[in-house]
Amino acid sequence: MPRPITLFTGQWADLPFEEVCRLASQWGYDGLEIACWGDHFEVDKALADDSYVPRKLETLAKYDLKVWTISNHLVGQAVCDHPIDERHKAILPERIWGDGEPEGVRRRAAEEMKNTARAAAKLGVNTVVGFTGSSIWHTVAMFPPVPPSMIERGYEDFAERWNPILDVFDEVGVRFAHEVHPSEIAYDYWSTVRTLEAIGHRPAFGLNWDPSHMVWQDIDPVNFLLDFRDRIYHVDCKDTKVRRADGRRGRLGSHLPWADPRRGWDFISTGRGDVPWEDCFRALNTIGYDGPISIEWEDAGMDRLMGAPEALEIVRRLSAIEPPAAAFDAAFGGADD
Repeated sequence: MPRPITLFTGQWADLPFEEVCRLASQWGYDGLEIACWGDHFEVDKALADDSYVPRKLETLAKYDLKVWTISNHLVGQAVCDHPIDERHKAILPERIWGDGEPEGVRRRAAEEMKNTARAAAKLGVNTVVGFTGSSIWHTVAMFPPVPPSMIERGYEDFAERWNPILDVFDEVGVRFAHEVHPSEIAYDYWSTVRTLEAIGHRPAFGLNWDPSHMVWQDIDPVNFLLDFRDRIYHVDCKDTKVRRADGRRGRLGSHLPWADPRRGWDFISTGRGDVPWEDCFRALNTIGYDGPISIEWEDAGMDRLMGAPEALEIVRRLSAIEPPAAAFDAAFGGADD
């Protein structure tokens, strides 16, 4: 079948899971990328209650939807983060936050990510999308001067915390797709290279490609796909609009809220921003990516009930550019090397 197009439910977690299923089916989505928050997918319940996963699958089937991935960005963020503070308390389940002692939060988050792999296997999916957090993101401004040893220790900390998690992913036959994103251990091109090196390029750890986080950093999303083609485990479609022409709107956003016109950039509806979508989809074809294309809704300036179906229509058109296998064979002779 053509690459399935899914809706990421993370920005819809204020709605009951069945209501999101109803909307996605009504609009014509093939399935969901289910977030592990709200009532959409609860890892602890999936493991403790044998009827939980079958009930989720029944709801999906009722609306003729499928699931290829689940996502646990919020808990994954706490595995490596420094500092752990009120931001994390706002996004974590109470059982993960506990008393808020930072190292305790990190360890509970790591155990939850192991359990997320186990829950994904019960659901019948082979990919978990998420964040890793980073103990060195707070040094990105490079002042006070950051010694190389501090950066190196950050990648060592990531490997020490995530290798045991990835061992469980290997045990249950599930992969982790890290979303390359500011505030993570891998947030741009070279930090991605270093992250993969830190864990010895083990196959359990791959990438979730989301071009919106690259464009405003001046990272070419097309070459990212081509260069990391063997690590692209999942794709999210989200657009970005960069606005810097007046000399006042900065690349970092100035601590202004989303959709504030003074911001230098914003997430925007797919097809309305600066992501070179046609080139990106041709690159996806070239590398032979045949997994789900997941639409992530984060445009604070557009009603999501209008934008989500519009984005689906745009992505369907883009997906029809060329059959994935034909482009891959033309570029690589059918050999995945």
